[in-house]
Amino acid sequence: MAKYKTVVVGAGSISNAWFPKLIEEKVDIVGVVDLNLENAKKSIKEFGLTCSPSSDLAGTLKTTQPDFIVDCTIPEAHCAVTCAALKAGCHVLGEKPMANSLTEARRMVRAAEKADKLYMVSQSRRWDANHDIARRTLAANRIGEVTMANCDFFMAIHFGGFRDTMPSPLILDMAIHHFDLLRFFTGKDAVSVYAHEFNPAGSWYAGDVAASCIFEMSDGMMFTYRGCWCAEGCPTSWNGNWRLTGTKGTMLVEDDKAPFGEVVTRVKSGFARPLQPLKTVTSPLKHTTMHGALREMLAYLRTGKMPQTPCQDNIKSLAMVFAAMESAKTGKRVPVRAM
Repeated sequence: MAKYKTVVVGAGSISNAWFPKLIEEKVDIVGVVDLNLENAKKSIKEFGLTCSPSSDLAGTLKTTQPDFIVDCTIPEAHCAVTCAALKAGCHVLGEKPMANSLTEARRMVRAAEKADKLYMVSQSRRWDANHDIARRTLAANRIGEVTMANCDFFMAIHFGGFRDTMPSPLILDMAIHHFDLLRFFTGKDAVSVYAHEFNPAGSWYAGDVAASCIFEMSDGMMFTYRGCWCAEGCPTSWNGNWRLTGTKGTMLVEDDKAPFGEVVTRVKSGFARPLQPLKTVTSPLKHTTMHGALREMLAYLRTGKMPQTPCQDNIKSLAMVFAAMESAKTGKRVPVRAM
């Protein structure tokens, strides 16, 4: 099997989740780039790498000629880093969100297509066995046609750093996971959104860190989202707590537990129809979170099989984010347009 080369760009905390998986998959890490050279040196030492640290992305790409890069930089840097790597002839596996604006994301899609290279976004929550069970169960029509989906996300997270000063930290940095999960679960895309953002009393964030959104999805399905990142007490899962309602029954995905639910029996009379437990579909998923994303990138390099989150698809999840932010600013229902 060919040994592929990569350069990790950005040696902050998120890169610590990538290095072990790259090493496990025997990917040759030929460079670590960070604007703070000490960060790159620290990562190389911590993970026992033999490559050289650098703060010069263009120079590193030229000298090492990697097959792909892993972009672990902050969102503001994603567009510049990704476009530079694509122009240099590299595929890109990047952290979410794709970009800090839809304009930048569109530029990145065009850059990938012009370079004829893959730019894949790691939406890590897709590679989760419970989420895969939920997707497969819905695809098997176990609760009938999905008509409504609801997601609640409430946590109190004291990050420090860039999130504390972002204008819309919940929607831009966190809700992208939930919006993408909705598309993953149902296979549907957003048509429009009405949203309200606010910053609750007692918040330690500068930007609006709470939101309520109502999305109209394709085929008329409705999706409601409620979230807050400064809600002390009684936290939900990081993945959110989900209720998916169909014409035959309901499935819940809550507290990081296996999906469960109830469906109606064949009895066609009575004030309330009798219910029976939902039979979910099993998942063969073995490699989760970033490891799952990396495996799909490596499969693409070996076989050409397209991963599930190329930029051309992931921009549809990001478009939900920016449409929700625009709706909150204007107080109006906003169409969701990716390109």
